[in-house]
Amino acid sequence: MNAAHSGPTRQQVLPHIRPPQIPSLDNFVPGSNGELLTQLARCIAASETRPVYLWGGKGSGRTHLLQAVANQTGTVVLPGSAVSGDYVPPDASLIIIDDVEALSAEAQIALFRCFNDQRPRQLRLLLSGSSAPLHLPCREDLRTRIGQALIYEVKPLSDGEKASALLYHAAQRGMKVDDHLIEYLLRHGRRDLPSLMAVLDALDQQSLEQKRPVTLPLLREILQPNLV
Repeated sequence: MNAAHSGPTRQQVLPHIRPPQIPSLDNFVPGSNGELLTQLARCIAASETRPVYLWGGKGSGRTHLLQAVANQTGTVVLPGSAVSGDYVPPDASLIIIDDVEALSAEAQIALFRCFNDQRPRQLRLLLSGSSAPLHLPCREDLRTRIGQALIYEVKPLSDGEKASALLYHAAQRGMKVDDHLIEYLLRHGRRDLPSLMAVLDALDQQSLEQKRPVTLPLLREILQPNLV
């Protein structure tokens, strides 16, 4: 007779790895973006009807902010590349488009029509791009309309603000990390906060899977493929 199964494997008994947080204004680290968050809260409450345009580089958090507004309003965030040339939704009260620099020529015309319909239809527009309106690669009349919106640069966090956010993120996962580990991660990891938090998540998972404490040597192993 075969021996009884000795029990679940180590992988099966690992604690559940917490899924990524659902984007919200509450879990966005504001840094110097407090005025922007206030404006987006007004957008959610429909107390602001003027178009809003956010811009910032990769990892700045602008997509997180758009998705946070979408989650609160039951709206869909449309990537610029997915907007069609006949996109003028008849019943929408809020349109959210990310990466407007990716709009096709036909989609740019469609967005321009949305700007024209904005006041009579009380249509709210929330847009984002990788650069200020002046540098957007789009038709001049659309660039002018975007330039007349409420414009906010999503300002990057300082290293001190990133360190505080990482320590808070670690505490939320039940991780015990010290300041030296965070300092090392800031020196050798990627600069944007989502990537840094992803490294902490990987560190936590490896610690659980390998039954090793969260230490600097384990962090070095995780970062090693990306180190020069």
